[in-house]
Parts: sequence; C-alpha cells; structure tokens
Amino acid sequence: MANEEHIALLKQGGVAWDEWRQVNLDVRPDLSGANLTKENLSGANLNGTNLNGTNLNKANLARANLHGSNLSYADLSYADLSWANLIGSNLSYANLIGSNLSYADLSGAILTWAKLGGADLSYADLSGAILTWANLYEAANLYEAANLYEAANLYEAELSETVFGNTDLSHVRGLDNCKHNGPSIIDHRTLQRSGQLPLAFLRGVGLPERLIDYLPSILEQAIQFFSCFISYSSENQEFAERLHADLQNKGVRCWFAPRDIRTGDRIRDVIDAQIRVREKLLVVLSSASIKSEWVEDEVEAALEEERKSENRRTVLFPIKIDNAVENTDRAWAGKIRCTRHITDFTRWEDHDAYQKALERVLHDLKMAQAAP
Repeated sequence: MANEEHIALLKQGGVAWDEWRQVNLDVRPDLSGANLTKENLSGANLNGTNLNGTNLNKANLARANLHGSNLSYADLSYADLSWANLIGSNLSYANLIGSNLSYADLSGAILTWAKLGGADLSYADLSGAILTWANLYEAANLYEAANLYEAANLYEAELSETVFGNTDLSHVRGLDNCKHNGPSIIDHRTLQRSGQLPLAFLRGVGLPERLIDYLPSILEQAIQFFSCFISYSSENQEFAERLHADLQNKGVRCWFAPRDIRTGDRIRDVIDAQIRVREKLLVVLSSASIKSEWVEDEVEAALEEERKSENRRTVLFPIKIDNAVENTDRAWAGKIRCTRHITDFTRWEDHDAYQKALERVLHDLKMAQAAP
C-alpha cells in the first residue's frame, strides 16, 4: 500500500516533492495503489518510485522522470507521458490505452502484457524494450518509433490496426511470432528502412501475396533465394508444414498447397499455375509421395519447365524423408535418384540433423542464384 506521507508530499506540488527527494536520496517513494487520477505530475522526479497498481488515468506525466520505476498493473490510460524518462521501467500489465508516449524514452522498459491500444508511440525510443505479449490493438501508433534497435522484442505481441510508420524494424526480435488479430498499417518507408522482414510478419500485417513477392525488386533489395513450390504427399503433412514455416522465416518465398489455395479455386489449375511461376519445385520424396500421381504430375511439370527453358535451368529440387527412393521401381523417381542430388532429411525428427539438412537446402538455393 502507498505511504500516506509520500502521497501528501506529492500533492503539495512539484517543487516541494523535488526538494524532499533531493534531501532523501536513499528513500524509495511508495505510491503503490494510490489514486492519482488527473494529477498534474509534469516534470516530477519519480525515479525509482513504486507505482505498482497506481491509478494514473489521464494524469499529466509529461517530461516526468520515471527511470527504473515500478508501474506494473498501473492504470495509465489516456495519460500524457510525452518526453517522459521511462528507461528501465517496469510497465508489465500496465494499462496504456490511449496514452501519449510520443518522444518518451522507453529503452530497456518491460512492457510484457501491457495494453497499448491506441497509444501514441511516435518518435519513442524502444531500444531493448520488451513488448512480449503486449496488446497493440486499434491504431497503436509507432510512427517513427525512432529507435527499435538493440533487440526490442515483440514476441507474441498482439497486433491489430497497429501503425508502423517510417519505423526501422530491422533489429526487432519476435516479429515472426507476433499474433495478428487483424491487419495493421505499414508504410513504404518502414519497409525501405527495415530491409528483409519475416514473411510471417508481412502476411500478418495484411500485405497481399503478390506484393510480398515483388517487394525485393520494388525496394531494390537483393533477392537471396529462389521461390519454391513444395510438392508432397498429404501423408507427410507434418514435415511439409515444418519445412514450409522454416523456409518462410528464412526469407524463401514458398507456395504451399492446400494452405495457399483459396476457397473456390480449381485445385489442379492453381497448382499448375504456381509451378510455372515458382523458380524451384521442391519435391518431398517418401514412400507415400512416390506412389502419388499428383506428385508425379508435379515433377513432370517441373521437368517440362526445365526442357522448355532457354538455358536449361534446374527447376527440380528433390529432398527425401525416408529411403524409399533408393529402392523404388517407379521410373520417374528412379530417374531422380540417378540424375539428381537429393538432400537427406531422413532424420528430420532429430533437431540437429534437421537443422543441418535445412542449412544445406538454404545454401544450395543461394548458390543456385549466384550461378551464371
């Protein structure tokens, strides 16, 4: 509970409070649970203060020094925290809905589970801030959230109508694990400044697939990998989904049936079209897929693309998750065995073996791009 003497001192005004703080440097003020609704605390020295569960709804904390303060569970909804020093402060579970945090220094602040819906974070410094599981619903404004450097963490932050305007997201961790409860707004300056962003994040904020595909050329970024169509048997769905997710997170543009087929699409037509526009057909060879007429058709389509191309470019990119291809009597699979290098994922359930095989696939895709 709050120290009543500390509350009384604070309500005497900023001058009296700051004079008392200067004399009592070793005292950590306790204002926890106090009702400070609409209080004018502009410029107040609240460094290291315990404000756990304090009601600061609509309070004026502009330019206040809250360095290292405990604001967990505090109600800061619609409070003015512009230019405030919140370095290293604990804002976990705080209600910051509608608050003004423009130009605030939140470097190293803990915002786990904080509610930031509608908050203005424009020009705020969020370097090293932890926003895991934070709620950034309804137009939380990160316009020129000038510093999201040095491992700002948005792991499982909840986003919806969040504004990423002219913001550098290149050093932010957890973007591929954000929870998108609705589309957000991201402008071309953010995309330009941020470089290559996780595909899961770009899809989550609502960018159309076609735009994502062309972003590197639009932004004059080097495309690191060929795009891929993953061909597999439904019996190998678990592996295919894992591979798809990992390739996407590494920046490989993948098309994955049936997830990428929209309601009403003619499945065969869509698949044929995607094979034609993707640069590689990554076929998952297994005892099940070798028996699949669909997989055989997809491989034949890839081989036909190779035959038709002027420079006889390689389209087919085989991997195996069991050794069935080594003993099969199926002509098409036997031909792959005899003429192509097949990346070995037979131990894919072992983490280290899987990662080693994945690195080989990524390396080969890069090398293929660099080839003349």
